[in-house]
Amino acid sequence: DAHHKTTSAEAAGASDMTDGEVRKIDLEAGRITLRHADIKSLDMPAMTMVFVVKDKAMIDKLKIGDKVKFRAVSETGKYTVVDIQTVN
Repeated sequence: DAHHKTTSAEAAGASDMTDGEVRKIDLEAGRITLRHADIKSLDMPAMTMVFVVKDKAMIDKLKIGDKVKFRAVSETGKYTVVDIQTVN
């Protein structure tokens, strides 16, 4: 169907994971501070910033200093991590 539009997040899929490092975790607020590489899907340069997480369980097992790959989307003006996994 030529009329079906996929969002950039859907089109990018798993290849759109960004490298990052956990700097701070606020489990109660459901926030994580990540030092990250360029996030191409959001047209964002590398920096350290706070993200909201879609599900607090995603950050439950993380610790400061963990190297991660994550995917973030912009939802209602907030940058939200929708997928995150540690890398060894």
